[in-house]
Amino acid sequence: MVAILSPRDTLFHTSVLLDEAIENLAVQPGGRYIDATVGAGGHSLAILRESEPGGLLLALDADPHAIEFARGSLSDYIDSVQFANANFRELKRTATKYNFVPVHGVLLDLGLSSMQLAASGRGFSFQTEAPLDMRFSEKQTLTASDIVNTYAEADLANVIWELGEERLSRRIAKSIVRARPIRTTTELANVVAHAAPPGRSRIHPATKTFQALRIAVNDELAALTTALEQARDVLGVGGRLVVISFHSLEDRIAKQFFQRESKDCICPPEQPTCNCGHKATLRILTKRPVTPSTAEIERNPRSRSAKLRAAERLAGNA
Repeated sequence: MVAILSPRDTLFHTSVLLDEAIENLAVQPGGRYIDATVGAGGHSLAILRESEPGGLLLALDADPHAIEFARGSLSDYIDSVQFANANFRELKRTATKYNFVPVHGVLLDLGLSSMQLAASGRGFSFQTEAPLDMRFSEKQTLTASDIVNTYAEADLANVIWELGEERLSRRIAKSIVRARPIRTTTELANVVAHAAPPGRSRIHPATKTFQALRIAVNDELAALTTALEQARDVLGVGGRLVVISFHSLEDRIAKQFFQRESKDCICPPEQPTCNCGHKATLRILTKRPVTPSTAEIERNPRSRSAKLRAAERLAGNA
């Protein structure tokens, strides 16, 4: 049984880089915007307020529980919002379905919300006893338990290293395989903690392993690559794309996408003449990623790894 938070529990979630996101989206009255990861609805609420009068929002989330939560937190603007339980890898199809193309801005706030961490039964947090699930949607088949209990040791180590950037990945994978079957989050956290030497980091020893499993279960990096391309395609000329990431791999994908789409030629440097036919589609607005202020980090320690990148749609072809 999954315990779902109610909109009254908004205190569980603090939107990261909220003012910076609204500023870089250049939210305007009467504008049309897509929040492709609505979560608890904090960014969406700010967008709706700033786009009054006449602003419209399409709110997506792969997590159906997040959609229900957001319906409550955005209830004051219910006539201005359309909700879609969809992964952002389906952004263009969903926007077309709701006649929401073109738009003035798209926001991708990546990672996990505090609401999802606080809801029991999902398996996202090692601080709460729960089955090893970690799926954003129950329609998905692969679970964290499948990876933990069935992957070969080498494959498990690769997941933890590549997606969690955990330098002790092999050691952790070996300990996990030895401890199988592992059924719950706290069991897994204890196994990882025993495999990692104490005091090597300020974060819990299981943090990176849990992060890697969640990303693998939900195929988040591939989904992001697809979502960025689709977000660009639904923007009108002058529309803004804002990405908030919490993981170096996510930030790298966004950075490289923005760099590629801001160039007229993407041929290899050693090629003497251009034959790619590529035209720039974006103008980068953030030469360096925007990061939280010291005050925000003090208020919300989970914001410390956040990076915001923004770009504006040009008239070029994709």
